[in-house]
Amino acid sequence: VLNRHVAWELNEGVVVCMLAGFSLMALLGLRYPLQMLPVLFWEITWKLIWLFNEALPRYLNGTMDEHLAHYAFQVAFVVIIPLVVPWGYVFDHYIRKSGDRWGSARVPAKA
Repeated sequence: VLNRHVAWELNEGVVVCMLAGFSLMALLGLRYPLQMLPVLFWEITWKLIWLFNEALPRYLNGTMDEHLAHYAFQVAFVVIIPLVVPWGYVFDHYIRKSGDRWGSARVPAKA
């Protein structure tokens, strides 16, 4: 995808590069799944926003074309992600656990 010889439109280039970077970050999630949960939440968030803000209104008013329908179908697979999220961990570490104080982060000493 990144080795194309045709110049991209501005938005297309931004989207393709952003998603390529996201894909590389997702690969880290295979090695460090709990540490990469915020990246997974970002994916869930943008896809749901796009589906409800762009795809659903066009579907409801009958202006969804074949290209948009294909993309919406691909993005709709986001419904699978919540099935694999360790919600107990999320609740304990992102909701119940108190947050870090701003400005109090310490860099660990090197051994």
